[in-house]
Amino acid sequence: MNDRYDAGDTGYGAVPYEVVGYDEYGRPVYRQVPAEQTAQAQPAAYDPYAQQQDYGYDVYGTGQQPPASPYAPGHQQPAYDSYATYDAYGSPTPYDPYAPGTGTQDAGGYDPYGQAVSSGRQPQAAGQTAYIPQQTGPAEDSPAARDGSVAWDGQDPRDGSVAGHGTSAEGTGPGPAEPDYRTEQFAFVEEPDGDSEDVIDWLKFTENRTERREEARRRARGRLIALLVVLAVVAAGGVGYLWYAGKLPGLSSGGPGGTAAPVAAQKRDVLVVHLHNTVKGGTSTALLVDNTTTKQGTTVLLPNSLALTGDDGSTTTLAKSVDDDDTSGTRDQLDTVLGTSIQGSWRLDTPYLQNLVDLVGNIEIDTDTDVPDPDAKKKGAAPLVHKGRGQTLSGKMAVAYATYRASGESENAQLQRFGQVMQGVLRKMSSDPASATVTVQTLAQILDPPLTDKDLGTFLARLAELAKSGDYKTALLPVRPDGTLSAETSDSVVKDILGGTAKSPDAGSAVRVSVQNATGVKDDTEKARVVLLNGGFTFLEGGSASGTETTSKVTYADAADQAKAAEVAKTLGLPAGSVTKGTVSSGADVSVVLGRDYKPSSS
Repeated sequence: MNDRYDAGDTGYGAVPYEVVGYDEYGRPVYRQVPAEQTAQAQPAAYDPYAQQQDYGYDVYGTGQQPPASPYAPGHQQPAYDSYATYDAYGSPTPYDPYAPGTGTQDAGGYDPYGQAVSSGRQPQAAGQTAYIPQQTGPAEDSPAARDGSVAWDGQDPRDGSVAGHGTSAEGTGPGPAEPDYRTEQFAFVEEPDGDSEDVIDWLKFTENRTERREEARRRARGRLIALLVVLAVVAAGGVGYLWYAGKLPGLSSGGPGGTAAPVAAQKRDVLVVHLHNTVKGGTSTALLVDNTTTKQGTTVLLPNSLALTGDDGSTTTLAKSVDDDDTSGTRDQLDTVLGTSIQGSWRLDTPYLQNLVDLVGNIEIDTDTDVPDPDAKKKGAAPLVHKGRGQTLSGKMAVAYATYRASGESENAQLQRFGQVMQGVLRKMSSDPASATVTVQTLAQILDPPLTDKDLGTFLARLAELAKSGDYKTALLPVRPDGTLSAETSDSVVKDILGGTAKSPDAGSAVRVSVQNATGVKDDTEKARVVLLNGGFTFLEGGSASGTETTSKVTYADAADQAKAAEVAKTLGLPAGSVTKGTVSSGADVSVVLGRDYKPSSS
């Protein structure tokens, strides 16, 4: 072991220590060499000014002999110690890092003024155990500290001998007791644990996986919340739109203000259309309604038996009124009965209906029956229109289906087919007012005033938009057998759709008499009407028979009306034997068939 404090090192700046033994860990134990020994081996201090003096001469008269000149022959200059310090006069002083008062000269130093320079380090007391830095000193209370003995265990590095365990400085007595070590005397070194890195890696992995799971849960919750918010916004917007458009059940929107408008206060545009069958005869009537408040379109089908009241107070039917070609009069009568306001009348003959269907490019409807071809010459020919869903109809097929009424079917069955055709036409009509107007003008049809081509085209375009969006329906006006309206059955149409009030002729005001002319003389009908009205009866037009009858007939259906029938025969000048019980016309209390025996002049 190379130790700079070896006992043999006596150069300048070297601390005088010597090895006295080894501790139980094999470390050398030192002690300081006594001052009297070091004084003999310590060279005299060097005086840089001595070379300028005459050596051997005491210039201060101190009685001391100055040291020999370092440059004198045969003088050996001491080795230079970089750790040495110098006093105020430039004399080197051996450096002792552990001695107090560093910078002073050891004992035996030379003072150029003749004074001895005392050592900055006092001699160690006899028996004091040596101590150096980096080595823990003996405990104060140990026996060695009390008696000055030093113990060691191990081999002396100088001579290789093994010192006896427990030998004191005096060499007498048993060995010292086991040294008392303190906690601060040990330096604990943490042994590396091979598993610690694995544990740390596992903890990091577990923590990262947990964080990823939590982050995934947070993202999933965020997406779910965002989805719920979007669905809530969409649902609220849909409900708001339905409420705004008045499509919620039981509610009608009042427009941008969002207030529910009363049924009677809603704005409606109404047009009456009369379909005339130019081949077989007969008419079909419907009301086209555009509710601009609720954005709803409706086709209201009107049965031909609907009872109407004329300007003179007479009662007639819808079919009779239309046959008279008095469209303005029929429109006014419908306004009176239904309590509504009709803006115009559209007479649509079957040839124009056929052209209209062809112009819009055929229609598609669900047919409820097979319709034979009216132009077929052989029986058993294939039907012109087949029963089924989504049938495509051309103009000719549409006319045949709209006017078809099978044997034994009610009038309403044919009326329903007419409504299907009208709605199919509206679905194929252009929603652009200009294009719809061009379609109407292409028909080259003369319209009844005040209706014009532009008015009709614009009106049909609005209904076409509603029909394409699904905001269009067809409704049948319910009437009683006598042609009158019932508030209980007609409010769903008259009040809710038309916004009006039923005002049918009072059934108890007068006896309603239906007159059919079978005399062969056309004027006899008008003469009979005048006679009946003057007699206080209500006249109902029954039309003209296809042939003539020899005798007149007065028929009643209810026994309670027998007396009324006899009164009618008397008023017309017919014999009492002409009164009989049977079937009467719809909406009438008594039916009359005028034969050739009728003499108007006798009345």
